[in-house]
Amino acid sequence: MKTLTLLAAAALAALVPARAADGDDYPRRPVKLIIPNAPGSSNDVLTRILAQYLGQELGQNVVVENDAGASGQVGMEMAKNAAPDGYTLLAASPSATTIAPNLRKLTYDPLSDFEYISMYAVLPNLLVVNPALPVKTLPELIAYVRSAKGDVFMASAGPGSQSHLGGVMLQQMGKFSSVHVPYKGGGPQVLAVMSGEAQWTITPASSVIGHTRTGKLRAIAHSLPHRSAQLADIPTVAETLPGYSFSAWNGLMAPKGTPAPILNKVRAALAKALAKPEVKEGFARQGAETAIDTPEEFRRTVAAELETTAALIKATNLKVE
Repeated sequence: MKTLTLLAAAALAALVPARAADGDDYPRRPVKLIIPNAPGSSNDVLTRILAQYLGQELGQNVVVENDAGASGQVGMEMAKNAAPDGYTLLAASPSATTIAPNLRKLTYDPLSDFEYISMYAVLPNLLVVNPALPVKTLPELIAYVRSAKGDVFMASAGPGSQSHLGGVMLQQMGKFSSVHVPYKGGGPQVLAVMSGEAQWTITPASSVIGHTRTGKLRAIAHSLPHRSAQLADIPTVAETLPGYSFSAWNGLMAPKGTPAPILNKVRAALAKALAKPEVKEGFARQGAETAIDTPEEFRRTVAAELETTAALIKATNLKVE
């Protein structure tokens, strides 16, 4: 009798990890979603819109946690070292995933240290100018800069930022040159163009779209490869410079080793959440579009962007730490 009891206990113990691995009872408690960006950033705003509805589809609260130190490296490291059980997810974006690895040595590898689930948002960069500038289109901006008798200033959120690299690509492809003026973050960068201290910038739509609606900035193009309903009649940069594409994105990752059934369950819940009108409308208010792809497609996008970013950083002569 004692032998049978021990055998039964052993069999039950063997079933527990199997159930956990197949995801049948996942999730049994709240899920933590790490944002490696500061509160109020585009990644933060879009992820918080999504988290509520993702939680509804999973049947548990999704608790958002901002870990923004060292340009996102702190949050990436925390996600990398978390238990691979599905209870820690990562809201990834280019800053710590494709830009930082090209600027300094890191303790994580964005391609090999995480499981990829899916993108969930694409956020175009918006090319804006000071309203006093006598240009209303990208061709007019290029012509204006080329013919300017004095310096024309391009503002950015800092060396190596999306706005810096997106502006470098724009100038390379458009064959024109502006003086780069780096600011300490997106806020000061936008204020500089609004005040006329700088003449133009290309930056995440969420940080400037409100100012374009009030006339404090003029939007003349965006970085998506196609026209966007969220951006009304604003043309794409690619209509003037074919092949230009430099937009921000947000995507879900998990610690390496998270079981596939759990990842699949999260992705299925994500797809349902993104289909909700509330999420689509919330993203649209930020100038963003919902997105869903396969883990393989997501990984390929990051791999390709790592290469593109490396070339842009090389062109800027930025010091790599």
